[in-house]
Amino acid sequence: MVSRDGALGILIGAAVGTLFLVPAHGSAQADPEVDPCSRDVIYLSRLAGLFGCAETGYGPDQYTLGVIYHNGDGVPQDDAEAVRWYRLAAEQGHASAQSNLGVMYDDGNGVPEDDAEAVRWYRLAAEQGHASAQNNLGLMYDDGNGVPEDDAEAARWYRLSAEQGFAVAQSNLGVMYENGTGVPDDDAEAARWYRLSAEQGFAVAQYNLGLMYEHGNGVPEDDAEAVRWYRLAAEQGYVFAQFNLGVMYTRDEGVPEDDAEAARWFRLAAEQGFAAAQHTLGFMYTVGDGVPVDLVFAFMWFNLLAAQGNETAQSNKDIIEQEMTREQITEAQRLSREWIETHPQDGGN
Repeated sequence: MVSRDGALGILIGAAVGTLFLVPAHGSAQADPEVDPCSRDVIYLSRLAGLFGCAETGYGPDQYTLGVIYHNGDGVPQDDAEAVRWYRLAAEQGHASAQSNLGVMYDDGNGVPEDDAEAVRWYRLAAEQGHASAQNNLGLMYDDGNGVPEDDAEAARWYRLSAEQGFAVAQSNLGVMYENGTGVPDDDAEAARWYRLSAEQGFAVAQYNLGLMYEHGNGVPEDDAEAVRWYRLAAEQGYVFAQFNLGVMYTRDEGVPEDDAEAARWFRLAAEQGFAAAQHTLGFMYTVGDGVPVDLVFAFMWFNLLAAQGNETAQSNKDIIEQEMTREQITEAQRLSREWIETHPQDGGN
């Protein structure tokens, strides 16, 4: 996994190895197969039917109950109960249940966090060809969690998943080729895997492919194409892409120069807690680029960063404070407190 970070105004790249947790993170889906057992339970609710069949040891319904408890779908959300049902199905060899049980151990939800146990369940599912488990097992080898770090083994599992069309694994395999970890360094091959993932709508891959076009790595340099992929990722809320799209608007690269549009994208990234965007937006409010001059908002953004130890933001805040009235400073401080109260501190700083 890489993070190519630059100074303000430099496109920031983060080709990210992403842990894809299905369906533990998101809306879980039960197996699509028709349940032959529950068809017979015609006078009971579907949930009661699931319980009845699951209690008799029917693996697909045990898995489905695990999903239901994990999502709190019609029952109180209960990770421990989800684990219980996942385990019963997993012990019968149900691959999706094995994969989800691995996720629970990986995250420490409903069971103590245990990377080695997560790896064990991922492997059982992965060896059955379960694509998301193959990706997750690859990531465990990539990061050295629960197994010794092994880039070649990570790439092997990513490839098995990617060849099934699994978008996250395709993106992760692209990262391996871009970095030359576990596979030969090959930007063209990286771009190929990013594209396969990006065309499925995976925001990280769209962003990474945008970087390849912006820098001309593995593809001909093409700012307009870089902008296109950044925009697709940015519209999904991917913070790095939002920031980079803003940068492209300030530079007249791939799009006509438009400071107002740049400010719009910087604001979306800043609202997610992205430090470079917050600093840039503070500067734009200071000088009136793309937004009206507003020292209150400039102070607010600089103040948020200064509170995190950003010395440049502290210096900028000190400078503009000399031009502000006491009332303006008080208002800016109030806005800073309000922002902190309404935004979780887990953005893309």
